[in-house]
Amino acid sequence: MARVAAFKFALTSCLLAVAITGTPLAQARGWLDGSGAGAAVSVRVAELPRQGQETYGLIRQGGPFPYDKDGSVFGNRERLLPIERRGYWREYTVTTPGSRDRGARRIVCGGPARAPHACFYTADHYASFRKIVE
Repeated sequence: MARVAAFKFALTSCLLAVAITGTPLAQARGWLDGSGAGAAVSVRVAELPRQGQETYGLIRQGGPFPYDKDGSVFGNRERLLPIERRGYWREYTVTTPGSRDRGARRIVCGGPARAPHACFYTADHYASFRKIVE
């Protein structure tokens, strides 16, 4: 019974947020096509920052990558990307000029390493994603 009440509360909260902001719930969650991928929100490779284009090129050729963490498993805890088995998604650093660390920009790809099924760009450390299209 507590689970039902929690679900009703969450649903009511979401509907209220949609009513206040005027943003469709699917768009707010990035699930425009119902898959969790936000397919309507995309970015062309040529529109990525120069560093993003370079990282994407390295992904397509299989490296080498400048950071040890590049190619590590991305957990998709935010559930903003399509749900896949653990290990499907891998993350890569997009260098941020002037940053003293890896910065917030990443490309996350799923599928085979050199020929991923899909790649997504985030400039805000996983708060939002844009699907990379050729």
